[in-house]
Amino acid sequence: MSIVIMILLLSMLILVHEAGHFFVAKMFGMKVERFGFGLPIGPTLYETKWGDVKILVHACLLGGYISFPDDEKDCDLPADSEDRFVNKPIYQRMAVVSAGVLANILIAFVLVIFTALVWKQLPTGNYDIKIADIVAPEDEAIWNSGLQKGDKIVSINGTPINNSYTLLTIVKLSRNKDGYVSAEDVDRNYELLKALNPAFLKDEEIIKDTVIRLPEKNNEKPIILDKYMAKGAKLYKNDQYRISEDIVRLRDEIGRSTYYVSDGKHTLADLAEALSDSVHPINMVVEREDRLYEIDSLYPTSTGALGIKIDQNKTIKRINSLPQAVKESCKYLYENTELMVYGLGQIFTGNIPLKELHGIIAVTKVGGDVISHNGIFYGILLAAIISIDLAIINFLPIPALDGGHFLFLIIEKIRRKPLPEKVTEYIANACFIFLILLTILVLCNDIFALVTQKL
Repeated sequence: MSIVIMILLLSMLILVHEAGHFFVAKMFGMKVERFGFGLPIGPTLYETKWGDVKILVHACLLGGYISFPDDEKDCDLPADSEDRFVNKPIYQRMAVVSAGVLANILIAFVLVIFTALVWKQLPTGNYDIKIADIVAPEDEAIWNSGLQKGDKIVSINGTPINNSYTLLTIVKLSRNKDGYVSAEDVDRNYELLKALNPAFLKDEEIIKDTVIRLPEKNNEKPIILDKYMAKGAKLYKNDQYRISEDIVRLRDEIGRSTYYVSDGKHTLADLAEALSDSVHPINMVVEREDRLYEIDSLYPTSTGALGIKIDQNKTIKRINSLPQAVKESCKYLYENTELMVYGLGQIFTGNIPLKELHGIIAVTKVGGDVISHNGIFYGILLAAIISIDLAIINFLPIPALDGGHFLFLIIEKIRRKPLPEKVTEYIANACFIFLILLTILVLCNDIFALVTQKL
């Protein structure tokens, strides 16, 4: 039932988008030929007429459209007919093209404000993360770090902790001996080695059974996430490089020793790399009885375990009036829109790989889970965010999308005449094929994620 509800919410967003185009067109007295729900791919499931408008429901329910008489291949209207969309004033055509996007933005505000007024609250998207228990072995340093059961984690390495994703990401990236080192640490450790063993050159193989003095092992830099990484909108870029299996064995052989007996195969440069693969410290600040405490540095294991159990509780904003509902709804949508726009930029710049793109199947599955576990209001809020997402994507300047049509109208306004029909048709068809291929890729990603239970 939760998946059915999510499908209905998504269908509503598509209908609202197309209704925006439709009613603005009718407001200007334009003739609308078709109102299509879904893409005209495959069979038509339902067809009827509303006045002079043909209403169609297609089997491929991945979008929608409205068409004007001059969009039809068999259009027999004269070229100068007032019923042709292309003969309408540019400002009217711009209004019709952008109306779907504006309708999606409007319905997003309506959904969030409705939720705030009826539910009397809005989630902030943040959580209080508290220490439920310390489960590390009794000989681990965490027991003497000052950390206590019930502490609320405020920050780690200066990164605010307001969700479990941020906490787990930092701990995982900070794991002991992860096989990665930074050039900066390697250079520093080489200088320390050289100072203790001045007789050896950097890339000189050390004679077998020679004893090399080792400097004290230093921690690697703490892992710090910016606000976009902390929310999952940006992937953490590791500026380190992976060491070879040979250096890994050398690292494990050295351990925490203060000297190394050469096997005749390694150099000071190798030792510097081996020494540089240590651990990133976890510098934690917690809140206890309304006071902040700095915890002694903690060190995850090689598997990324810290030895704690956590509880997370959603932080909720209570809504007591209409003005507050409007204010908090604007804040809620702004914060989520900012993350979406930033994430979209990460996709276009290649920082997020195409395999991470997901579509309607994933959205329906995740939305159904959200409704099932958290209730209908969370589903409505998710629909509002998706509506904003649809508005943003639809207004990208890509032909075959609303933004592409709007761009063509701007060009027409500048040139004082439209682009040649053959040119616009070629560009639109090419971009339509691209969007179909992208849709197929996204669907494959969704299906793979479902099969491998990543969703």
